[in-house]
Amino acid sequence: MNLVQARQRPAPTGIAGLSEAVVDLSAVKDNVRTFRRLTPHDVMAVVKADAFGHGAVPVARAALDAGATWLGVARADEALQLRAAGLTAPLLTWLYDAAELMLLGDMDVDVSVSTVAELQRVASVPAVKNVHLKLDTGLHRAGSTPDQWIELTRAAAHHEALGALVVRGIWSHLSHGDAPDAVQSRKQLQLLRTGVVLARRAGLNPSTIHLANSAGAITLDAPDCDVIRIGAGLYGIDETGIGLRPAMRLMSKAFQIRRIGAGEGVSYGHDFTAERDTTVLLVPLGYADGIPRVAVEQASVLCRGVRMPVVGRIAMDQFVVDAGDVPVDPGEPVTIFGDGSHGEPTAKDWADWAGTIPHEIYCGIGTRVPRRYEEATR
Repeated sequence: MNLVQARQRPAPTGIAGLSEAVVDLSAVKDNVRTFRRLTPHDVMAVVKADAFGHGAVPVARAALDAGATWLGVARADEALQLRAAGLTAPLLTWLYDAAELMLLGDMDVDVSVSTVAELQRVASVPAVKNVHLKLDTGLHRAGSTPDQWIELTRAAAHHEALGALVVRGIWSHLSHGDAPDAVQSRKQLQLLRTGVVLARRAGLNPSTIHLANSAGAITLDAPDCDVIRIGAGLYGIDETGIGLRPAMRLMSKAFQIRRIGAGEGVSYGHDFTAERDTTVLLVPLGYADGIPRVAVEQASVLCRGVRMPVVGRIAMDQFVVDAGDVPVDPGEPVTIFGDGSHGEPTAKDWADWAGTIPHEIYCGIGTRVPRRYEEATR
């Protein structure tokens, strides 16, 4: 495998050089191509939360290179970061403050609108061009309630007729996108279809209809939608078993190595006591870097091709691994997680150990861990 080095974020001080999150941009591209192959829809690459901790700008570029046509983010500052980096693809954001609307409009960012009050604020800012009206079809989070939808669409048509804005999209969000039977998703799709009909009766003609997230893009047949929003799937979180590739591996090194005797304890409170003479190694990552403290009793890492258990409490900056009698040298590479192809744990393993989801594991990798980008050619 030939690795071509790509952009690299400047390494911060602290543990830089000891640990890094390596992001394979070819995996991001492969994942986009997988969705494009399996669905007829355009792809919106959702790169919110710094692309789930992978790095918003490099991931966005890779996704667009692979055929994504839209970008999506949660917050206004995330949208502005992408525009400042020179990315000009259509871009939607759904969480913003009224004070940010002028900047968003100046940067040609589409905004989501859920209420008449929001619509009026957006219409009062001449710079904002395109809006996406959001209908709550069952997630009961953001979005217009069905009983307020007619009022919202009529108000939007009024502002559009005055030239204040353009309703480019109508959208909603699935609550059970990963359910194989898609029963709830089909109910939500029908509600969205009704909402689109009502919007058109009000005089609107949206060019973009979108509902499905990564899982829903596979479980739900929605031929009348134009775009699928790929967040989790972009990074290889494979909720429907379509062969996605995890894009990140988290690497560190054996910082210190010592031999301890039977009966000696490790880390705070000596929750772990060695039952035999053993070798322990110190890994310079901790819960401040996103290593979940609650995972300790099940967690393991890979070193010298061997899965080694994490022992003792995970501290803020470091944790300890029991190497047994495996010979380990200082500076030996330690894989915290990867794609599992070499026997290492995956982000899903860590999520299971911590009682959470891979999304949180990726997003939790802190800013002290530098990201390095590579692209594997196959």
